[in-house]
Amino acid sequence: QVQLVEFGGGLVQAGGSLKLSCVVSGGNFRGYAMGWFRQAPGKEREFVAVISWNGGYTYYRDSVKGRFAISRDNAKKTVYLQMNNVKPEDTAVYYCAADTYGVDGADTEDEYDYWGQGIQVTVSS
Repeated sequence: QVQLVEFGGGLVQAGGSLKLSCVVSGGNFRGYAMGWFRQAPGKEREFVAVISWNGGYTYYRDSVKGRFAISRDNAKKTVYLQMNNVKPEDTAVYYCAADTYGVDGADTEDEYDYWGQGIQVTVSS
């Protein structure tokens, strides 16, 4: 059984920084591409970032490029999302997800097999 748990959410002022962590238990973390998604109130869940199994490939949605950074530590079975210069529109519940079959990962929800429970990030203006 693969389980994902997110940490690090909370309230942050616009322009500030926050770092999310997602710890994975069970399964073969080293073989998974990992993604971050988010869902704002009243909106569909959307892709944020993805990292390949070995960290060699990353991809971001346009609105977070240059501000967010995804990384991973395979020894700790953890994926991170460093969020810098956050904006009120970044307010959402953030989810990490595991793509157990992908190599580089994908930007669509359907490709992901396991999901965390989500964690709230609120950016105040």
